[in-house]
Amino acid sequence: MPLNDLPLPLALTFFGVAGLIFGSFLNVVILRLPKDQSLVRPASRCPACESKIRFWDNIPVLSYLLLGGKCRNCRQPIGLRYPAIELATAILFILAGWRFGVGLGGWIAALFLAALLALAVIDLEHMILPDVITLPGVALGVLVQPWIPNGHFAHSLIGALAGAGALILLINTWYWIREEESMGLGDVNMMAMLGAFLGWQNGIVALALATASGALIGIAMMIFGRAGWKSKIPFGVFLAIGGAIALFYGPRIAAAYISLY
Repeated sequence: MPLNDLPLPLALTFFGVAGLIFGSFLNVVILRLPKDQSLVRPASRCPACESKIRFWDNIPVLSYLLLGGKCRNCRQPIGLRYPAIELATAILFILAGWRFGVGLGGWIAALFLAALLALAVIDLEHMILPDVITLPGVALGVLVQPWIPNGHFAHSLIGALAGAGALILLINTWYWIREEESMGLGDVNMMAMLGAFLGWQNGIVALALATASGALIGIAMMIFGRAGWKSKIPFGVFLAIGGAIALFYGPRIAAAYISLY
């Protein structure tokens, strides 16, 4: 039975369960991708004792609770990040299904949000944005336009090019003023992915939100002595936040801004 034929609460429950499962996979991506390790082999293992995690100990969130947050074999604590990522992915999937429907458009939005989550966590921990996520994301963002509400090939292509171009301009301007690099090509590729999925209008909203939030956090960190003028921040985190907000509220934000004039 298609999800569209199910009552909305039941269909969204299905989205949530799928999000939990996909969140478990995101944990593997976040852990292994920055280390250039295979996402398939070896099977999941305890980082402390290297023992293989059995499938019944790898049920998203539930296994963590049943095991008391510890490895069954060595009883070493399991990081809270793992169930947190699974829960966050489930919530994002449910929100995507609720906002964009439980058809293909909702699934596309859910996967886009999952990619943003993975990129944000990887950038926060390693200060990198893997091309293996962002570059295929650019192509995918263009290809799925027929199944996205108000999707448009031209807007997607312009969004990808304009997003990357705007960030390159910001990088070069900062280098001209400060004679130092502010961001890397990973941020450029991620911005191109946002533009491809969101289109150029919502891409502008995403970049504006990311720049504003990044600047505010950077200033706050300097005020509290946690950073200096030359400190780098994981801008991918703010691009992810801006992209997620623009996905849900981009047209409203743009309309509210235009109404000021």
